[in-house]
Amino acid sequence: MNNAEFQKSLEKYADVIVKIGVNLRAGQRLFIAAGITDYPLVRAITKSAYTNGAKLVHVFYGDDEVHHTRMKMSSRENLTDVPSWIVPAYTSIIKDGDAYIGITSENPDLLADVDPEAIAIYRKTMGTKMRKPMQAIMRDAINWCVISYPAADWAKKVFPKMSTEKAQEKLWEAIFQTCRVDQRDPVAAWEKHIKELTARSTYLNKKRYTALHYKAPGTDLTVGLPSQHLWIAAQSKAENGISFTANLPTEEVFTMPHKGKVDGVVSASRPLVVSGKTVEDFALTFEKGKVVKVTAKKNGETLQKLIETDEGGSHLGEVALVPNSSPISRRGHLFYNTLFDENAASHIALGAAYRFTMKGGGKLTEAEFQKRGGNHSIIHTDFMIGSKDMDIDGILANGKREPIMRKGEWAFKI
Repeated sequence: MNNAEFQKSLEKYADVIVKIGVNLRAGQRLFIAAGITDYPLVRAITKSAYTNGAKLVHVFYGDDEVHHTRMKMSSRENLTDVPSWIVPAYTSIIKDGDAYIGITSENPDLLADVDPEAIAIYRKTMGTKMRKPMQAIMRDAINWCVISYPAADWAKKVFPKMSTEKAQEKLWEAIFQTCRVDQRDPVAAWEKHIKELTARSTYLNKKRYTALHYKAPGTDLTVGLPSQHLWIAAQSKAENGISFTANLPTEEVFTMPHKGKVDGVVSASRPLVVSGKTVEDFALTFEKGKVVKVTAKKNGETLQKLIETDEGGSHLGEVALVPNSSPISRRGHLFYNTLFDENAASHIALGAAYRFTMKGGGKLTEAEFQKRGGNHSIIHTDFMIGSKDMDIDGILANGKREPIMRKGEWAFKI
């Protein structure tokens, strides 16, 4: 596309983010966390936000190379140092009911040459310090959204045979397509898509399955579900009263598993980027909810360190259903970015469960939440397990099984 066409698409993308993503309200403040190369999108979002009545737009810029340098050169002791302003800043955003957008554009191989132990120390430090703000976001205290920008290194990872410029153009095309920006009225297209996903979640909530059974090559996994679990689709309602769509794109319907009722083996169907390293061809074995064995062809140590972050890191916090024919899957290539790749296939997540996926979960104490099957952790890492060969059954309280997915596609009509 020429420059004029690109600018028009960029503006439409920004409008989708503001109107569908965070669903910004007039008079609300908006905070954006972005990389320094993401500024064209940040500026477009800012313009759209003020057009829609934003009181204030403020941006936190970060630099991947600065982060890489710190991870390579800092001592283990210094990696535990966190700027004193970060937690109060995010706590204030949540307390004041502001809107928040996070832009992901990190190079998937950014930390490929960094010691996994250093990465683990940093991840645990940040997770511990940011625990309360992240818990608030995970219970939907505010309207928030995660979106992407095709930074150069990421684009080259996705399309390695192209020049950097062509790779970025190609990745922009992919983002615009999967986020429905290429449609005549993207906002209307999203409203229709959200309605369809919501119908799926309504069907599953009426079923009250006690467990799910996954079967595919390398996978034979049973996942128990808490009695008060809730299936959630694209849109959620925040505690500040605003309905929003947390991920753009999104193709999933998801809920929480029972942290102590996961048994069997599951094989990943796509690579996973963990803290700047790509884990490939891996499988996890669960017993009574806990990971007891990890195998991987590449960077298995990084995955093991992730699981060992805390006790909850070895348990599941999310199960999500995505048809193999989703727009992301149909593109036929990896994005090396969980925001996109998780929407190409059914997936599960290690770590914390979302409070809003349990009835009344936001009002429970941590002990009450865990007693009912919810998982607590400072991590939440999705990885893809779905494929065209996967079958998923829902198991009712009487033991009867019903098809939910067959060969990676929905097996029920809405």
